[in-house]
Order: sequence, then C-alpha cells, then structure tokens
Amino acid sequence: MAHTTAGTDAATATDSGPATDTDAGTDSVTGGETAARGDDRWSSASQRRLVWWKFRQHKLAMAGLVVTGLVYLIALFADVIAPFGTSTFDAEYTYAPPQRIHVDWGEGLYVHGYTSTVDEETLQLSFEIDETQRIELGLFVKGEEYELFGLIPWDRHLIGPVDPDEPMYLMGGTRTGHDLFSRIVHGTRVSMTIGLVGVAMAFVLGVVLGGVSGYFGGRTDMAIQRLVEFFMSLPSIPLWLGLAAALPPGWGPMQRYFAITTILAVIAWTDLARVVRGRFLSLRNEEFVTAALLDGCSRPRVIFRHMLPSFSSHLIASVTLSIPAMILAETSLSFLGLGLQAPAVSWGVLLQDAQNVRVLSTAPWLMLPGLCVIITVLALNFVGDGLRDAADPYKR
Repeated sequence: MAHTTAGTDAATATDSGPATDTDAGTDSVTGGETAARGDDRWSSASQRRLVWWKFRQHKLAMAGLVVTGLVYLIALFADVIAPFGTSTFDAEYTYAPPQRIHVDWGEGLYVHGYTSTVDEETLQLSFEIDETQRIELGLFVKGEEYELFGLIPWDRHLIGPVDPDEPMYLMGGTRTGHDLFSRIVHGTRVSMTIGLVGVAMAFVLGVVLGGVSGYFGGRTDMAIQRLVEFFMSLPSIPLWLGLAAALPPGWGPMQRYFAITTILAVIAWTDLARVVRGRFLSLRNEEFVTAALLDGCSRPRVIFRHMLPSFSSHLIASVTLSIPAMILAETSLSFLGLGLQAPAVSWGVLLQDAQNVRVLSTAPWLMLPGLCVIITVLALNFVGDGLRDAADPYKR
C-alpha cells in the first residue's frame, strides 16, 4: 500500500509538472504578444500622436493647458461672463471692498451690501460690509446689451444682481467706481489676443526671413543676418519708448492696439529667425531635400512642404513660449503709460491704478490683474516646456 501511494503521488507530481510548464509558456507567449502590440503601437504612430502621448506625461504641462484653455474661454465669452460692461460704473462706490458670494439653498445666491462712512478730518469715504443687507444675485440675468462674437445681439450675463440698481463688486471697485471683476474679464480678451496676434506676425517674419537666409545663403544670408543683429543690438525698453512715443495721440484704442501689436512683432521675430536659419543650414544638404529638387519640386515647395514640417514641433514650442513674452511686454508698456490707454481695457491698463502705494494700502485688490498675468504666464510657460520636451526626439 505504501508503494502504491508513493507511486500515485509521483504520477500526480509528474502529471502536474508539465502542466505548470505549459502555463508558464502560455503566459510568456501572451506577454510577448502584448509587448509586440505595444511596440507596434509606438512604431506605427504618427509624429503628432507621439508628441501628444509624451506631452500627457508632463503633469505641469497638462495643468497649464487646462488653465490656458480656461483663460481663452473667458476671453472668448467675456461679454457673457462679465456682470457689467466696460462703461458701467457708479461713482458712489469708489474703492468698494470685495463682496463674498453666499449660497442659500432655499433662495439662491446673494451678497451683503455696504455701509459707508466719511472721515471728518480727511473727508475720505470708506466702506464696510453690512451683513444686515442682502443683495439677491441671479444666473443669466438681464443686463447691458452687447453683441455676442460681434454678431448676435444679446443682453444676458452669467451672474449679476437681480435688481440692476443694487451694487455688486465681487473683486472690489476701482477709483472710478467700475467693477474690477468685469474689468479683468474684459481685459483678458485684449491681453490674450495681443499675444496671439503679435506672435503670429513675428512667426511669419521669423520663418520667412530665417528660411530664406538659411536656404539661399551667400549675400542674402549676410544681409538678413546683419538686419537681425541690428534689431537684437537695440535695447528693448528705449525702442519701445521711441516707437510708442511716435504714435499719434489722436489715435483711438483699436488703432493703438494694432500699432502696439506691430511694434511687439517687429521686436520679437529675430530670435525665431536665427533658429530657423540654423535648421535650414543643417537640412539643405540632406538627401530628402536633394531628392525633392531632383523630382522637380520648386524651391518654395521644398522649403514649406519638406523642410519646415521636419521641425514643426520645435516651431510650435517656440511659438508657445513666445506668447507669455508678448503678454508681459504689452502689460509693461500699458503699465508705464506707453501702450494701450483708457478707455481700452487690458491687464496693463488696470495695473496703472496700482502704482500708488497709498492707494494699495487702501485697496489692495487692485493688484489682482497682476495675479492674472502671473498665473497666465506660468501656465503658458508650462505648456511650452511640455511641448519642447515632447518634441525633442533625443529625450528619452
């Protein structure tokens, strides 16, 4: 009986052994097939998809992309989001403190009102939040009329007081009695679009002149590079001062807007032109360029259809990193009084009220446009860093 039992156990062990090896082999085959499918997924993906997969791994870049998207949505729907228009103000509520939104689940949203006091010695008007007053708020309330996207007449605002005669200053009031929150929202449109327009103009100048310089070389390259060095040798602040001072004082806000955009583009195209020139110098002797020329392609087609797409990811990253510089330049010019002027509204124009330390001690919320600039510039820089890392073919 003992021998039989031992034999049975041995047979059982013998039978189970090959089964285990077979399972291990099956797992190895399955793992190998999965790895092969993963390799095929990467090897067959386009460059755009590879850059996107790499970009998604950059957490700060993804957070910056979300913030940037929200800022541009605010700029696109500024008229809807802002409770009041740019010309709406109440001189009785200058430097009114910010109101906090309260939620009453039975009756809706509301803010507390103000009580004002006058200093007998300085005759300065000051406000305090009066919790006994209650100002009802509503969503998509009827207010000042505007044209949505410049085409559709509408009068609805995302949030506002139910009674239009009651005060609402979610981020405080300015020295003229304007609602700072509404001014910041309207200023987002100008400050963000001036970056896009300026970068677009600088991008065209940089790519065209840099491409021509690097592709043709010789005297053409020498002439363009001397022009680039001339602009790069000029100090930026005196150049801004001179060009901004040359603007006619009678120009309106839109004329000054496009003039400032042109000035910023003239200054910003040189760095991109040098980068593009270097790329073209390294690519013009490559085999695919020679093949395109032998195939009968014209020079413009070789430049724009074959050479530029080979480093388009680098161009996208450069453009993204140039937008914050444009925003900071416009903000600096407007803050110094050399850029956009009232009644135009931008973050730089709003920061003009924050130049006085005594005013800031009374109304520190006037620095909020500067906080918007910091958050937006950081978000755009994170996006640019993520794109640069994702587009680098030598970065693992």
